[in-house]
Amino acid sequence: MAGRQTLAAGLDADAALSEIVERLAAHQLEILGGFHATGESALPPGTRTLLLIGPKEPGFWPHVTSQPEWDGTPDPIDRWSRRVIGRVACDIGAKALFPFGGPPYHPFYQWALRTGRVWDSPVRLLVQATQGLMVSFRGALAIKDVLALPPPAIRPCDSCAKPCLTACPAGALGEAGYDVPACHAWLSAGDRDCMKSGCLVRRACPVSQAYARMPEQSAYHMGQFHK
Repeated sequence: MAGRQTLAAGLDADAALSEIVERLAAHQLEILGGFHATGESALPPGTRTLLLIGPKEPGFWPHVTSQPEWDGTPDPIDRWSRRVIGRVACDIGAKALFPFGGPPYHPFYQWALRTGRVWDSPVRLLVQATQGLMVSFRGALAIKDVLALPPPAIRPCDSCAKPCLTACPAGALGEAGYDVPACHAWLSAGDRDCMKSGCLVRRACPVSQAYARMPEQSAYHMGQFHK
């Protein structure tokens, strides 16, 4: 429990957050948002701060594909996330939570909307302040201290021309949400652009275009999605 003592003893809320940021950055991870909890049942007892964790760019994909979990067996990124975020949680006396491994599943979508840095986009996918529609969560840290939080941001969609609404060639993503069967049907018909470089809707987001996610990572996730 030495890590827990490090956060609790002699560090103010800003310094404690900075320490967690440094621990995560060593694994190409970053805090995408957080909120102060009020005893809700969806969180571990005693949770006072929840931090949502995701890939830090540039450099996430080369890092994660060099790890021992990338061994040809299933779910390498999930296994890596459990090991790394679980270790960080243990070191600081927190509880690691993950968006996979269910059912039941933790409500990451609803948690994200509480952060002030992630929003419901025009196509109903989550959009994040710096990652746009490329946002993804590898886990969360449920912490028993009240820590400083990343500051709220301005929702990028409010000043955007919303190219995401017309970017899907299959019409699978729009204001009505996500028609998953239509997406799979289009991909099965041979749309190699989406499979090679990632979803055209996500790539149409101006914030996503400024985010340094590698096409190889998007291609991997599309391959996992469309098996």
